Amino acid sequence: MPIARPSRNRSRTAAFALISTGIATSVALTGLPAAHAAPSSSAVVAEVYGGGGNSGATLTNDFVELANAGTAAYNLSGYSVQYLPGSPSASSKWGVTPLTGSIAPGGRYLVSEAAGTGGTTALPAADASGNIAMSGTTGTIALVSGTTPLTCLSAADCAADTRIVDVVGYGTATVREGSPVSGASNTASVSRGSSLADTDNNAADLTAGTPSPVNTAGQTPGGPGGDPGDGGPTEPGTTRIHDIQGTTRVSPLKGQTVTGVPGIVTGVRTTGSKGYWIQSTGTDVDADPRTSEAVFVYTGSANPTVAVGDKVLVTGKVSEYYPGTGSQSVTEITGPTATVLSSGNTLPAAVRLDQTTIPDTYGPDAAGGSIENLPLQPDVYALDFYEAHEGELARFTGGRVVGGTNEFGEVWLTLKPNENPSERGGTVYGSYAQPNTGRIKVMSLNSGAPVPVANVGDTFTGDTTGPVDYDSYGGYNLQATTVGTRVDMGLKREVTRKQKDAELAVATYNVENLDPSDPADKFARLAEGVVTNLSSPDIVALEEIQDNNGAVDDGTVAADQTVRKFIDAIVAAGGPRYDWRSVDPTNDTDGGEPGGNIRQVFLFNPDRVVFKDRPGGDASTAVAPVATKKGVRLSVSPGRIDPASTAWTSSRKPLVGEFEFNDKQVIVVANHFNSKGGDEPLHSKDQQPNRTSEAQRKQQATEVNSFVKSLLDVDKNARVVVLGDLNDYEFSDALSTLTSGGVLTDLLTTLPAEQRYTYVYEGNSQSLDHILLSPDLRRYDYDVVHINAEFADQASDHDPQIVRMRLSGAQADD
Repeated sequence: MPIARPSRNRSRTAAFALISTGIATSVALTGLPAAHAAPSSSAVVAEVYGGGGNSGATLTNDFVELANAGTAAYNLSGYSVQYLPGSPSASSKWGVTPLTGSIAPGGRYLVSEAAGTGGTTALPAADASGNIAMSGTTGTIALVSGTTPLTCLSAADCAADTRIVDVVGYGTATVREGSPVSGASNTASVSRGSSLADTDNNAADLTAGTPSPVNTAGQTPGGPGGDPGDGGPTEPGTTRIHDIQGTTRVSPLKGQTVTGVPGIVTGVRTTGSKGYWIQSTGTDVDADPRTSEAVFVYTGSANPTVAVGDKVLVTGKVSEYYPGTGSQSVTEITGPTATVLSSGNTLPAAVRLDQTTIPDTYGPDAAGGSIENLPLQPDVYALDFYEAHEGELARFTGGRVVGGTNEFGEVWLTLKPNENPSERGGTVYGSYAQPNTGRIKVMSLNSGAPVPVANVGDTFTGDTTGPVDYDSYGGYNLQATTVGTRVDMGLKREVTRKQKDAELAVATYNVENLDPSDPADKFARLAEGVVTNLSSPDIVALEEIQDNNGAVDDGTVAADQTVRKFIDAIVAAGGPRYDWRSVDPTNDTDGGEPGGNIRQVFLFNPDRVVFKDRPGGDASTAVAPVATKKGVRLSVSPGRIDPASTAWTSSRKPLVGEFEFNDKQVIVVANHFNSKGGDEPLHSKDQQPNRTSEAQRKQQATEVNSFVKSLLDVDKNARVVVLGDLNDYEFSDALSTLTSGGVLTDLLTTLPAEQRYTYVYEGNSQSLDHILLSPDLRRYDYDVVHINAEFADQASDHDPQIVRMRLSGAQADD
């Protein structure tokens, strides 16, 4: 399934040069959250300066600056910054500076070290202080989980120390990632770019430049940062906001300090990435439609002290913040000082957002390459339109909900009511070429007036107003200062009809990481879905059943307690006492939540169907067709399709079972293909976005297609049902591969376009779950049963689906 919220803390692989052997070699370092390749989703060493107080230096102290490119605070309690000389001897020791507190999302953290005898400018208030005398030209800085001094003195030994979170080696440092970064001196620090990219090569990721320390409050040398009346300029400087924004996605002034930028405060954010938006007015506005007239002023962990309506002059450093891997950037002013000239000013007119202003074409096609440096065309592309209005006050009237309110207080609306509407009020995602430009995410800046809880199809009345922002969880959005009024349109959870006596009913349902520790209410609601909404199918293929202790990673793989608790809940809801079959996976080999060992499970009603048990099926044994006098049977049942194939690396292997209904055989293949994790978002800086996960799903589709072909080669009339969470769309290469040769029909494609969805993600109703039938299964009634995906209150994030079939042809072999 799509990952709604990417992991905040991920293990990393660090590349260290092995100096002792004289050969550049990659060594894996995993375990602790740390820096990742561009951009990092965790904490990194962002800047290192060892020339403080030395001859020619301006700053009086050495310093280390940390940064957090993630969207959740990074806790530094119990961590330390440690220093090692560039060419350590056997007696060299690591110097340690303990850390406290945390780094806010997108924020900085300043560690001051020893002072020299020179310099004229003090650092801003440090978040942690030590007395390490760092070399100005060569050395190693490590961010460490713990305060015990490291003992490693070579890159190889440091690579083996799992406490190390990030390393920067500068000058000729022995311990470094990749090659050390050059250029450090008494007047130059080494620092990462604004994207905080970490490709595990210090020479590629950092460059030398003027030292620019910033603390958690966003303060820079010489100013307290962000507070009005701090002695800043009282007259505007020469730079205007449109000069900062420029005509592409990246500021032409990136990395430069701007002074006295005038603007009116239009919105203030006091949670998460704290700061405020300012916008030009009057003669400060230019005539170029490509240049935004607003910009976000990032104040770090400090709450902004300006107010909406304040007229301010802002001084600070222009940066580009990348909130996620593959995302576009947000142009910001960081380390700000602000002078409030007046308050209560009229806000600039808001940009209208509606079907007449937002272009119908989503974005420029750069054949998967970056669009960052392309001149904006806001009258042609929706992505360019929003970028050209980044930070500006915007307003829309009305709107229809196309993605229910989530746990983060966010809701998706469409401002184009006729754009690919679903039959229940959503917006259907029907091709890669049209991601639906009318969608926009809304969250509230006003804690006293949050976004209302809404379901798909509900409507808003009145105006919703706020600055245009961008994040990695959906792209451009509105940070609402006022929110329209929700009108409940009464969306109901669907109930499918009961199968007739002569109909075999087979369903699929992703139950979203179900394990015994889940609350009883989750089991009860999922059970109600099976009994009431699906009308107790004869066979149910479940995806995401976890082992008996869920995410506890202790080697447990059995899931009998999970399944029995679910069956008991079904009985309590008035359903049949299902029997079940599955194959336990090998521990930690099938992907999903670490330790959870998710797998597919067959539930079946023994009063209606017979499961044909054939011994020998286990985690590593491949199921195969066996010819019989009457057709084909399975070599093992339950079994798995070619578990040793690389197509299933870190992914769920298909579960195959042989059933009989009214003395007729049916072979069912339950699937859960690999997720879309790692794919670039629709709104990526690369267009069209790179879908790297698709290659493995295509391999998996090839395996299942080949297996079905092998059954049909033995018996062309074999009845085969392939179903489950395939994590891809009906128009994808994976589904084309799965159905190739005419061996399977994807039943979603038999529905009208407005009904082809099982999941709602970022306001797009889309198809991830499928049921496919072999050619002999021609008499069927198919239904996607919408009970979860469109609702703010969900038992699972997927909708189940069901097919009812009348079987014809020969009876089963014994």
